[in-house]
Amino acid sequence: MPLSFWLGVDTGGTFTDFVLLGDGEPRIHKVLSTPAAPEQAILQGIHELGLDAAMAAGELAIVHGTTVATNAALEGKGARTVFVTNSGIEDILRIGRQNRAELYNLTPAPQSGVLTELPCEGATCRLDASGQEIQALNDTALDDLVARVQTHAPNSVAICLLFSYLNGQQEQRIADALQRVGISVSTSHSIIPTRGEYERGMATWLNAWLSPRVAAYLQRLEQATTPAPLAIMQSHGGTIAAHQARELAVNLLLSGPAGGLAAAQRLGEQLGQPQLMTFDMGGTSTDVALLDGQIRLTQQGHIGPYPVAVPMVDMHTIGAGGGSLAYVDEAGLLHVGPQSAGADPGPACYGRGGHQVTVTDANVVLGRLQPDFALGGSLKLDVAAAERAMESLGKQLGMDTLTAAEGVLALANEHMTQALRVISIQKGHDPEDFALMSFGGAGGLHVCALADNLGMRRAIVPQRAGVLSAEGLVYAPRKRELLKALPEGLSDADCLAEIHALQQQGTQELQAEGVAAEQIGYQVYLDMCYRGQSSVLQIPWTDDTSLREQAFHQAHEQRFGHRLGLAVQQVNLRVQCQAKQHPPTTPALPTQSSQPLRTTLMPGLATEVSIYQREQLGSGQCLQGPALIAEAVGTTWLAPGWQARVDPLGHLLLERS
Repeated sequence: MPLSFWLGVDTGGTFTDFVLLGDGEPRIHKVLSTPAAPEQAILQGIHELGLDAAMAAGELAIVHGTTVATNAALEGKGARTVFVTNSGIEDILRIGRQNRAELYNLTPAPQSGVLTELPCEGATCRLDASGQEIQALNDTALDDLVARVQTHAPNSVAICLLFSYLNGQQEQRIADALQRVGISVSTSHSIIPTRGEYERGMATWLNAWLSPRVAAYLQRLEQATTPAPLAIMQSHGGTIAAHQARELAVNLLLSGPAGGLAAAQRLGEQLGQPQLMTFDMGGTSTDVALLDGQIRLTQQGHIGPYPVAVPMVDMHTIGAGGGSLAYVDEAGLLHVGPQSAGADPGPACYGRGGHQVTVTDANVVLGRLQPDFALGGSLKLDVAAAERAMESLGKQLGMDTLTAAEGVLALANEHMTQALRVISIQKGHDPEDFALMSFGGAGGLHVCALADNLGMRRAIVPQRAGVLSAEGLVYAPRKRELLKALPEGLSDADCLAEIHALQQQGTQELQAEGVAAEQIGYQVYLDMCYRGQSSVLQIPWTDDTSLREQAFHQAHEQRFGHRLGLAVQQVNLRVQCQAKQHPPTTPALPTQSSQPLRTTLMPGLATEVSIYQREQLGSGQCLQGPALIAEAVGTTWLAPGWQARVDPLGHLLLERS
């Protein structure tokens, strides 16, 4: 049956956001999240949008960004799991990289946590560094291993053996034996077949630890939404069918934020500005990322204290958002964040009993959020409460209320600017070559200040920026990111054979989701490093070996500031298989020039500020700063010295004039 509607659903800690396409103008909806059972909020939103009949008829495609895996990891609420590795290295996850939280403390306190109590069992088998078996796993030893694992009564088992990324037969034999007695298993050679026993073991354990909870949730959601097709966003920016995602929890740890980057990439292509720096500013945190035509991926990400070596969007997160608290320390210095006022009581301006200053309160005091603006479309602002809280903070600093508010914003902006420097300047990129794209509920209030701090001349505030992550979900491609470790000295002919095998695997998986083979495109990369080093860089595949090595030298010089005269080694082969989605297009805006709703005086500005309603702006309209552009899911502060042009799809294209 043909699809009539496409629904992006982004579940957050406070709200679940919905963006519906296929009903003329895109529709936006929000409901309060239900963390104990996230599917309840999703079903409530579908009902309130009037989509029950379309869902029952299979005419509604649902694409979901979930935080179930992320929250379970951060809260330590995974399944009872046993870790199986080679005998003699059972403590590998606890030892890790021997990084210490207190570098100069010779007697650190023992660290407690999930890994401290993780039951580990050793298998009496071994492969050498080329993947050849040097100690076989006999039947007696296998039966003994299964019996030892069963004594822990696990819900799940993670298996990570030395050099199994080159030869997964021993791991698979153990997995088959455990599955025969009814235990769910994750194997490292199928989760992440690459070198580095610690990172590979951590990824495999995370998957085994989180998958039972994720699988139970996705199964409930599938049952409730059937026969509507349900896809889940993965951490690398592509979607996967829900039934295939059940056993791949480690690939869903950045499911929600990846939706925003998928939307940003698509917008960059539409606007002819593929080089973007993005910042997604919410209530508690801000996520920043850099796109150079493509979403940049990393295998050095973290979720809480855990390294995550599977491919995920390269994103940097800081504790600075609209709800970040401002306070004065014992030395009389001002701080902003990382503590947050949360949703309840929230900032003082929410009028719910909060009395500490937040970044949102500073924007209210300075007039950038007006009294008649309703946050989220319904929450009225208590300006007097914000001013009282700011006056109290100003007294502690020995300054007036307005100066204190300006200081809070300046410090919050500096925190976010520094995060943007980390992903650009520190990695060899000049911010002036990029456009700054802001989204999230609070992003538009800070976009001009951040661009000024970085010397950037262009910025973009997308249409429906406050729910861009939800909208990006429906445009994200169906995608597989496949990885293969390469033995040393592998010929180009053998590499091509491996590429074709991975392409065939990805094609089969996508076809199982109903994707036609002719719709699938492929991109191939090599992870390369200097021989004897471990810092790999991702280089596009070319049949010419010398061109690949030359590209690696250039990338190394850009990233680290130098190149070496060492031989170059090929470490991993990566194949991306993806099929673009084609949901209904958004209608263009009419060509018109709307007038400001009104003008107002704002503290610190000699000229009046025009206030516009974003929904009334027309294609081609140009606005001059200072101006405020209000909408239901966010506000944009167009600072003095900036101008904004409305493109045909309603995006605000900002330039420093």
